[in-house]
Amino acid sequence: MRFLTAFQNQPRGWIFAQAAILLLPIAALDYTTGYEVSMSILYCVPIFIVAWCCDRKMGVLMALLAGITWWWADVQAGHPYLRSWLEGWEVFVRCNFFIITAIGTSAVKQHRDASESRIALLEYSQRLEREIIGISEREQERIGQDLHDGICQILAALSCSAASLKNDLEGHHLPAEARVADELAGFLRDAVAQTRNLARGLVPVQMDDAGLTSALEELAASATRLFGIRCDYESFGAPLIRDNAVSMHLYRIAQEAINNATKHGKASNVLVSLIRDEKATTLRIADDGAGISQTSSGNEGMGLGLMQYRARLVGGDLRIEEPTRGGTIVACAIPLQQENWRQHAA
Repeated sequence: MRFLTAFQNQPRGWIFAQAAILLLPIAALDYTTGYEVSMSILYCVPIFIVAWCCDRKMGVLMALLAGITWWWADVQAGHPYLRSWLEGWEVFVRCNFFIITAIGTSAVKQHRDASESRIALLEYSQRLEREIIGISEREQERIGQDLHDGICQILAALSCSAASLKNDLEGHHLPAEARVADELAGFLRDAVAQTRNLARGLVPVQMDDAGLTSALEELAASATRLFGIRCDYESFGAPLIRDNAVSMHLYRIAQEAINNATKHGKASNVLVSLIRDEKATTLRIADDGAGISQTSSGNEGMGLGLMQYRARLVGGDLRIEEPTRGGTIVACAIPLQQENWRQHAA
């Protein structure tokens, strides 16, 4: 292939001229060996070079030139033909063989170029999609940080002010106004808690080795509190993931699986597991809900499609199973080789 690449970097006319010159030593060898030994296959070399490096028309032209050159060497070698039409038939067969070689080579080249273009387009699309998701995650991180450092602090200050106001009103023997201030302080504390939960949902994974573990623990606790279910988290094998992008995608997969289990599957118990063995790191979410076959209409929803896409982005394998005892199991396994490759690439 390096040989062909060197030819492709030259002008087409120069490539054709070099291939035509290459016909001369081939014809000389064909003449030397005599008509008893056929050297037709060697004529395919310059035809292949021109058809591959130029285009089909120039390849066919080189095939005709090779056919004429072969006929000249055959005549000079003194090939005796019993009938004159046999000579014409032999020339016709050789020329068609060379033309088919040129057309076939050009077709293979076009197919390869089309395949490379499709692969390049697919890789570009994947890079663009990864960049879009990365931008989205960074924007969510910024919004979450602003919520935590901005609105949360303001609401907390207002809550403290309302509590201080309550104490002042009680000191002035105004119990009705003090109760109102106490209610206001309670509403503000609730607002602070909800805003912090929202900020944690937007920025769930910290940039450290144990970020995913702590984020999944908080996710399980939050699901227990918000959905009124039992959601537990467990880990096996010291599952440390150092790639923050992988951690973020796994967290989003767990988040979507829990939402599906509670909203669609009506699950009462959800178990989130992060398992690391000698082959892979696996995120597993199991619930006791109605099961995916009972909650889906036969078409993949956006949530399921997004989980599968996130798994592909990090080189993982997402599987969704429905055990015979009921419920749904969502498992995403990331091979250690893929995880190590992403770590070194980063």
